[in-house]
Parts: sequence; structure tokens; C-alpha cells
Amino acid sequence: MIEIYIPSLDGIAGAAREFVAQIGTNRVFAFYGNMGAGKTTFIKAVCEQLGVKDAVTSPTFAIVNEYESDMGAIYHFDFYRIKNLGEVMDLGFEDYAYSGNLCLMEWPELIEELLPENTVNVNISETPGGGRTVILDIP
Repeated sequence: MIEIYIPSLDGIAGAAREFVAQIGTNRVFAFYGNMGAGKTTFIKAVCEQLGVKDAVTSPTFAIVNEYESDMGAIYHFDFYRIKNLGEVMDLGFEDYAYSGNLCLMEWPELIEELLPENTVNVNISETPGGGRTVILDIP
């Protein structure tokens, strides 16, 4: 388990660099956290560290956004509005998840049974004083 502390929004770029340093061969990351915990904000900072030039936005309505980075395609999912697993299968989730490209997923608790075995769980939680803690549970 790896813990990254973000004292304030000013420290998010450094925290994202620490996260990127931990990616290694892992490709599928499931981001857990309460509404407003900062999942999208942190994923945006990670994408910036990976060289994404496009605007990184929440794919709440599109379900998945694709970005080009220094390490290839990045797929950013938001499953918040998913009603059933059939919707996820219809969009070709397995093709994305097993593509070898980086997959960053928000609200994965709604599709946990479809997640690859080697998925890295990332928990983002608020700390007293307005900071955040990012905990990576690498299998």
C-alpha cells in the first residue's frame, strides 16, 4: 500500500508525479472516494503529468473519454450514471480494460464484478484542514 498526501490544491501536481512514478506495469486504476473527494481533479493532474494536451474533463455523460499521452492512449471512465452492467458491456468495456492502455475509472464500485483481477484500487479521502490522502492498493 502506498499513501500520497496532498495538503492543498497547490500540491496536486507533486502528488500526481508521485502517482505516475508508481504506475509501473499497472494499467487499470479504480478510483474510489465520496462525491467531491477530488477524483476527477486528481485524474486531471495525473493526465497532465503524462503529457495529455487535451482538456481533461469528467466523462459523466459520455462514460468514457480518450486522451493521447506520452505513454499512449488513456481511457478515463466515469460510471456514476450507469444503470446496469449491460450498458458497460455495450460500450466495449473489456476491450478498453484489456487493451494494455491506461484506464482510470471513477465510481468503479458500480461495475466491480467486471474489473480485471490486477486492478489497482485508489482511495481518495478528505483530511482535516482540506487536504486529501490518496492510497494505492497495488495487487
